[in-house]
Amino acid sequence: MPSNPAAPSAPAAVFVPGRRASGSARRRTSASFVLRAVLEHGPVARSTIARLTGLSPASVTDYCAQFIGLGLIREAHAPRRSNGVGRPHLPVDLDVSRFLVGGVHIAVPYTTVALLDLRGRIVAQRRRSHDSTEPGWVLARAAEGLHALLAEHAPGTTLLGVGVAAGGWVDRGSGTIVDHALLGWRGVPVRDMLGGHTGLPVHVDGHSRALVNGERLFGRARSGQSVLHLFIGNVVDAAFATNDQVHYGPRSQAGAIAHLPVNGGIRPCRCGRTGCLQAEVSEQTLCRRAREAGVIDTPDPMLVLAAANNGDPVAADLLVERARLVGRAVGLLLDVLNPDTVVVTELGVIHREDCLAALRAEARTHTSMATDVEQAVVPSSFPDSVLATAGGSVALDVLYRDPLGVPTGAN
Repeated sequence: MPSNPAAPSAPAAVFVPGRRASGSARRRTSASFVLRAVLEHGPVARSTIARLTGLSPASVTDYCAQFIGLGLIREAHAPRRSNGVGRPHLPVDLDVSRFLVGGVHIAVPYTTVALLDLRGRIVAQRRRSHDSTEPGWVLARAAEGLHALLAEHAPGTTLLGVGVAAGGWVDRGSGTIVDHALLGWRGVPVRDMLGGHTGLPVHVDGHSRALVNGERLFGRARSGQSVLHLFIGNVVDAAFATNDQVHYGPRSQAGAIAHLPVNGGIRPCRCGRTGCLQAEVSEQTLCRRAREAGVIDTPDPMLVLAAANNGDPVAADLLVERARLVGRAVGLLLDVLNPDTVVVTELGVIHREDCLAALRAEARTHTSMATDVEQAVVPSSFPDSVLATAGGSVALDVLYRDPLGVPTGAN
């Protein structure tokens, strides 16, 4: 394993402690190292990749040749010479002209469909409202949306696969939404159903875990250190990753924090208790409080944000109070998990400094850890595309963990 701290991290799950890794597992890991190095440092010379990853120059050259053949990377057009003599150094970079991935995020009121390039950048996205939450209808509409985006914004490119992110209990192994109470979905085989509509490989994960992978690939958590992600939407959940590996638990149930008790919470929860995190801070709760206060007429959290940004003090107070409650949960989770970084995806925290400051202040008060909260607790790296990034990151995580196993048409 490479010892250079600047080197991209390989998936920790490849190696089983106390057991010799198979040749194919080592090869997947090495291929992941190389493509991650190109992602993080490209355009980059092969010799630099070898130094960053600890792989031999011959191995790096072999992997780069395979990636060029697959269409994942390309040689830069302008060669660079070392000291002006000898063979030119041809740096390599990702080839973002040939392939995209599809991203689908299934929320309660709507589905977001998107196209992302190999650097995780949004090429196009569109929101499709739910006139029905029947799974077959929602997934068929998502497939239609992806085909429409591809035809309109990226004709001539190829989709490598589709990533789907959603809240609730999502079993990544089977590609199933096991339980999403707010949608009323139970045991929905999303991978098989959407794969049937698209004819593409489909990968499914919870949105917090998807965004952890997005952060480690394209955002603030690239160092491979431990990171906790909190997603505060209609569904409230979390994900924890360390050494570049997300913790799933049996049947992917890790991260269920909806019923975490919040200090000072007063709102009844559907579980029968009072003060559960989701009951206190969900977007449904925010919108209900905003409607009761006369801030909005339509249950749309973006309207609460718009009102606050336009100077409505009641809307601002609602967002700040919500951030404070989330901060109390962050303080508790800092004590339990002690992560290097906490990433929070929450409307006010992402877009307003007063909300971020309130969250950090509460986290500082409610943790016993000697943590620099200002540095450790940060908003999402994707303020304007968080849902699209969540879906796309599911598919891109698969690519960067096993780049030689993704069908590009040249395999």
